[in-house]
Amino acid sequence: MHFDPLSPAFAADPYAVYAAMRAGGPHRYAPEETWMLTRAADVAAVATDRAMVRTRDGGPSEAERRRMGWDGMPHHERFVQVNLLESEGADHARLRRLVFGEFLPAALRAREAGIADFVDRLLDGLADRAEIDFTGDVAAHIPGHVIGGVLGVPAEDAPRLRFWSEEVVRFFDVGRDADGKRRAEAATRDFHLYLADLLKARAAAPRDDLLTRLLEHRRAGRMSGDELIATAMLILMAGHGSTIDVLGSGLHCLLRFPDEDGRLRAEPGLMATAVQEMFRYEAPLPYFHRFATRDCTVGGRDFPVGTRFGLLYGAANRDPARFDAPDRFDVGRAPNRHVAFGGGAHFCLGNHLARLEMAATFAALHRRFRTVELVEEPVYKRGLSVRGPVALRVAWRPA
Repeated sequence: MHFDPLSPAFAADPYAVYAAMRAGGPHRYAPEETWMLTRAADVAAVATDRAMVRTRDGGPSEAERRRMGWDGMPHHERFVQVNLLESEGADHARLRRLVFGEFLPAALRAREAGIADFVDRLLDGLADRAEIDFTGDVAAHIPGHVIGGVLGVPAEDAPRLRFWSEEVVRFFDVGRDADGKRRAEAATRDFHLYLADLLKARAAAPRDDLLTRLLEHRRAGRMSGDELIATAMLILMAGHGSTIDVLGSGLHCLLRFPDEDGRLRAEPGLMATAVQEMFRYEAPLPYFHRFATRDCTVGGRDFPVGTRFGLLYGAANRDPARFDAPDRFDVGRAPNRHVAFGGGAHFCLGNHLARLEMAATFAALHRRFRTVELVEEPVYKRGLSVRGPVALRVAWRPA
């Protein structure tokens, strides 16, 4: 078994590789000094264990920053390497508590109609075209509009935010190089300057949005100025790329399994389980890491404190020990105990919002188009930390 997460073959089908890795238990990936976990039980156990942390006390050491290529990046070190995702313990709990309520189902329910209306208006502008790139023409526009609405970011700025987000997120993946480092630092700097200007405007003219409420938390001493910027930046980054990817891979699932697409069209009440199955079948963030803060046993092997584990969510979600017929896409799958949203203290904050966007998009496609068909097989992004089609060319006929 050859594990090369940057290869075209892996991008085309990582699941055959994952299956071979599962048979052998934890797999050491030397370039990242990481033990990769592929079995659902192992991944879930590490993800939910409080002794397994995303970042060790004090953040990455200087040696680790150099090994990861994260040294000499002043803006990245200030706003990315120490954000909510990269924090632990009391700091993580404090920051998460300040934004948690914004992403609860009750708070998001009021946005449901607005999301559906935006998707309809987007499709209005494309409906007379026989073919489109679903990724670029549809999926790329929805998350930025939605998460921007939550934060209070002007809709016309979404393309810039998406570009900056992708440059920063890309540098978390394997295969980092000097050019990627330069782009990630430049994007973080520009992101910071943009948010700083926007926060000045909010200070002068408050609105009913998350940026204004974050400013109120800052004034009350609940968070620092840098934490405010880092939190807003993280929410925008997390709300862009992964949702674009899963919108594309979700439609690709329906097109690869036309019987399941027909079933969903006939039974729209299955939309919630269908969306969950899209996240299981093609997890958009298929990899995260944890560090062991104590000696431990994982997958039948003993590991010392400090071990870095790679949680391969994409592999765990196809584990036959947890899922019947794991390589079959089933819009009615229940129960569906996937781990695409992670687990434990770092369980995805935006999972409800992403599912709302997915449900609104596919409901609109089914309502407005009699058929949607692949024009050509898509090429998927290369990398370990992302999963989604670069483009998804489809032909459609209005209902």
